[in-house]
Amino acid sequence: MDAVAVILEAPEQLSLRPLALTPMGSGDVRVAVEWSGISSGTEKLLWAGRMPSFPGMGYPLVPGYESVGRIVDAGIDARGRIGEWVFVPGANCFQGARGLFGGAAASVVMPAARAIPIRETLGRDGILLALAATAYHAIEVGGVPELVIGHGILGRLIARIAIASGGSAPTVWETDPARRDAFDYDVIDPADDDCRDYVAILDASGAADILDLAFARIARRGTVTLAGFYDRLAFAFPPAFMREARLNIAAEFTPADIAGVLALIDAGLLDLTGLITHARPAGEAADAYPQAFTDPACLKMVLDWRTI
Repeated sequence: MDAVAVILEAPEQLSLRPLALTPMGSGDVRVAVEWSGISSGTEKLLWAGRMPSFPGMGYPLVPGYESVGRIVDAGIDARGRIGEWVFVPGANCFQGARGLFGGAAASVVMPAARAIPIRETLGRDGILLALAATAYHAIEVGGVPELVIGHGILGRLIARIAIASGGSAPTVWETDPARRDAFDYDVIDPADDDCRDYVAILDASGAADILDLAFARIARRGTVTLAGFYDRLAFAFPPAFMREARLNIAAEFTPADIAGVLALIDAGLLDLTGLITHARPAGEAADAYPQAFTDPACLKMVLDWRTI
């Protein structure tokens, strides 16, 4: 069986063409994808050819780890799951292309255990589960932040989850005036913030100079948690030394983080609406990916696979 997929043939070279799917095993399911998200973090690095080397990295590659759709077929051990609406955190099921991520396709085959049941009423907002789990994990690693740096999609989710988890509303820094719209917290220009003693800072900006900015505002023995993905970081040592600053790095989210996010959603404490700003048909992927990476107004781009 073939499936139309987005393929990064090489840096800044994207195509949309059919790929053969690996045969379905007894414990596998096939998901008809309806929506897939474009990551402005890791996938931007893949697009630009700046992604650090990881096992399984290389081109051609099918991107995508933020997809939702319906299970339409299954192996003999998973037949009971046919019809479920699920979140797909990537798939490695393509012949002729790497599947390090693998979710940006009209159809994917994957182990049934990796297909995560979610509310169908979430619709396309369900693609945000990976980012929400990333935000949840960062808070688990670094604690509820007093300051969040960056009010992009990840920064917004961190702030919302911090409040949903019972913490105080954080202050959020954002240099772009167009992104200072608030949910239930203050979003300000860092130049207007006089605070110099934040105990817990969480970065969602991915900026290369973020440690210098954070260590200038941290309390003694305060903590900076990095929630983005960075090519290379450097900082001036004396300010961090004088404050005995501590650094946390939040890695990939876990199944427990996904469960935590779903529990907040089910309890009515976490709202994912209003975060997806752009949607395009999957057939326009060649234009959608560059827009997702370069358009400041685009918080989150999703592809609609329903017409492929």
